[in-house]
Amino acid sequence: MLNPANPEFWVLISFLLLMAVFIWKGVPGLIGKVLDQRAAAIRTELDEARRLREEAQQLLADYQRKAREAEDEAKSIIDAAKREAEALASETRKSLAEQVERRTKSAEEKIARAEAQAVSDVRAAAVDLAVKASEAILKAKIAGEAAVSLADNAIRDLKSKLN
Repeated sequence: MLNPANPEFWVLISFLLLMAVFIWKGVPGLIGKVLDQRAAAIRTELDEARRLREEAQQLLADYQRKAREAEDEAKSIIDAAKREAEALASETRKSLAEQVERRTKSAEEKIARAEAQAVSDVRAAAVDLAVKASEAILKAKIAGEAAVSLADNAIRDLKSKLN
């Protein structure tokens, strides 16, 4: 089995010599040290990644809270604008109704004055017509200066009584 003519024998010898040199130079300790350093670096990176993830989650929560607050503020602004618009519309309707009522009342007063003026004008025209008719009738029936004086007095009295 262990035959120096066999190439596997020399491979085994070479391997054992190489291992002896590695152990003598402290390579397993160096490998262990390198692996420990690598494990520490990985642990540090994992800790940093956890910290960053927690920061990112906190930032996300902050942004979500701020977004909700902004949305709530926008809703309150919209609600206030709606209330203000409704109040303005109500005030405008009320003002318009008052203005229509004032104009209606003013028009009714103008119509009443015009009616009163028309009645007064008709009465005055009727009085003038009655006076002229009476004057014509009296002139025809009464002659002389007494008749003219009597007719003038009656006409003056009639005008003052009718107006």
